[in-house]
Amino acid sequence: MISFFKQIQRITNAKEAEEFLFTNLSSHINHKLISKCIAFVTKAHDGQFRKSGEPYVTHPILVACTVNFVGGDEDMIIAALLHDVVEDTTYSLDDVQKQYSDSIAKLVDGLTKITDIKDDFKITSKKSDATLIKAALSFRKMLIASIEDVRILVIKLCDRVHNMLTLDALTPTKQIKIAEETLVVFAPIAHRLGISILKNILEDKSFYYILRDEYIKIDQYLIDNQYQLDNKLNEFIEKLKVKLYKNGLSESDFEIKARVKHHYSIYLKMQRKGVNIEEVLDLLAIRVLLKDENSCYCTLGIIHQNFRPLIARFKDYIAIPKENGYQTLHTTVFDSSNIYEIQIRTLKMHDNAEYGLAAHWKYKSNSTNFDNNVKWLKSLEYSSSDVTEFYELAKNDLYSDDIIVTSPKGTNFTLPREALALDFAYAIHSDVGNYAKEAYINGESKSLLTILKNGDNVLIKTNEEMSLRCSWVNTVKTSKAKSNIKIYCKNRIREINYMVNTNILSNLFEKDIAFVQQFISKDTKFCEKLSQDIFIFEDLKELKDKLRTHLVDNGSFFNRLKLSFTKLSSNKIDNLLIYSSSTINDVGYDYCCHPKFGDEIISFKEGKKIIVHHKLCENAKKMMQNHKKIVFVEWNNNLRRSYYLIVSLENRIGSLGEFLEYLAKNSISIVMLQIGNARSDYVDYCEMKIDTNINSINKVKTLLSKKSKVIELYESKDAYK
Repeated sequence: MISFFKQIQRITNAKEAEEFLFTNLSSHINHKLISKCIAFVTKAHDGQFRKSGEPYVTHPILVACTVNFVGGDEDMIIAALLHDVVEDTTYSLDDVQKQYSDSIAKLVDGLTKITDIKDDFKITSKKSDATLIKAALSFRKMLIASIEDVRILVIKLCDRVHNMLTLDALTPTKQIKIAEETLVVFAPIAHRLGISILKNILEDKSFYYILRDEYIKIDQYLIDNQYQLDNKLNEFIEKLKVKLYKNGLSESDFEIKARVKHHYSIYLKMQRKGVNIEEVLDLLAIRVLLKDENSCYCTLGIIHQNFRPLIARFKDYIAIPKENGYQTLHTTVFDSSNIYEIQIRTLKMHDNAEYGLAAHWKYKSNSTNFDNNVKWLKSLEYSSSDVTEFYELAKNDLYSDDIIVTSPKGTNFTLPREALALDFAYAIHSDVGNYAKEAYINGESKSLLTILKNGDNVLIKTNEEMSLRCSWVNTVKTSKAKSNIKIYCKNRIREINYMVNTNILSNLFEKDIAFVQQFISKDTKFCEKLSQDIFIFEDLKELKDKLRTHLVDNGSFFNRLKLSFTKLSSNKIDNLLIYSSSTINDVGYDYCCHPKFGDEIISFKEGKKIIVHHKLCENAKKMMQNHKKIVFVEWNNNLRRSYYLIVSLENRIGSLGEFLEYLAKNSISIVMLQIGNARSDYVDYCEMKIDTNINSINKVKTLLSKKSKVIELYESKDAYK
């Protein structure tokens, strides 16, 4: 893949570009038609030159090369050649229609419209980061909304790839502007379409121009350590081959490819984990390509029998594919104190992983029915200004082996496999999803959480009020459903927090809720806390002092005296910590919501007893609305938890002892300890299982990072998540 783009980048004249295209053109493509089109495009762009000084026609020919490389059909290759004709020459769309098919003309028209849309947003680097991202996201939203054929996006991505490969010809200001736009607009679309070949090159090139120093650091490390990295990979591959041969596989049964993560992916991993490049666990990776699924699982078994796996990093995307149809077994293993990521897949799975949507067209010709290919794309919520959230949505809603379901009126809807009736409701309209109460599937009343099958006929009945449940966010399959449920739950939690917290204050200080709300409204800090998760006990003490000061000017002597005698004390019962100004000596749990340890909870006062509910319980909501007294309660998180971790320690006498002593001082017990081999200034990997009463994984990481380099950390109960 890299060599293809390097070849594209080196070509600077039309003749060489044309030769490169025909060298790689599939036999089922009409070579004479392509040659005729190149002659037309050459004439149309005659006298035009790029900023680099090369003839302009070189650009559309190389875009066509890239379209062909990712598996584009004949119409796409011709449209790539013609993509700038209407915009930049004297020829019109009518001229294109006269010489080429309607399908090609529509593709060219769609590509021309993208330029028109982009001009409306004027994304420039002179704007602030926030404004730039907002404009770019708006452009992306409009771009998606305007596309009638998803092939237009693939051609546009190939166009952007060549522009990024030749960006050096532009000024630094324009380079950064185009790179930022590429990272926010085009790379996520390539990700959304599952075309990792294009996504990776777009991200890396953007990364180079936006954060050049960071790119160069990573690039230099890979160059400086190439020999060492290649040796490690080759040694491991040879070991693995021997194990596979011993277990009955022949040389023709499998192929092993070595790889190092691409630059931007390494950078993101470093940022997320807070580590340097030496500590990126899956920097060294191989892919094992096999003939069928059974061979994939047999190979996985052989690998796990012979190399120690890091089980928390095992993923089975064959049994449970990603929603773009991506299927691969992922595992990470230790060998000679090195860590290797291994991907195991069939050749067909490999094609799909590299080319995504385009893999559906590869080796096919005359593919004209793409109407449904863009429906799932338009269903995404692109309104978010949070780029990270967009990536999350994209990962959860990638192109998949779709199912088609119909409405009672006969309208077809394309949904990912295993989509629910609620996903269908959101596919119709956000309001239908928000107010859905039940589904009729093939005439039978069913739950909204029923999994749909291909060909189902679905009717959604709605309510006058929303009846969503926040737990559904992890059940629905489409990003549109997830996004809407998240918004609903976020708003609902804020409302509930406000009701709960004002009620608690009213109960603590024996004041009307209206008085508390009026008092709090004058303090922006506490007003904001009321809508967040429950505030801490120290906040109550501070608020009590503020209220006492307030009553000096606005309250009677009796009220001030009464407040002075109000004591805020904590009480521990079972697994709960209870904060109250009155005596509480018993705890009960209501049958309606069955709250379990770790859930968000609230409790209602009944004499000297409290009844605990889940914070999102419908019965609790009614009691809150009726101002039933609420007591401040939270889980007692002093219970001990287990964590697995991998750390690097300085390679000197006493470093391990100092680290263990540090853990002991912080009441962290060692359950398991295994030391890797020493290399340079650090012990490669020290694997441990620890036991602590610290319930926050972030707090654990912060604590450990003071005395070590934390490579990997996860709670033991999350090993298979």
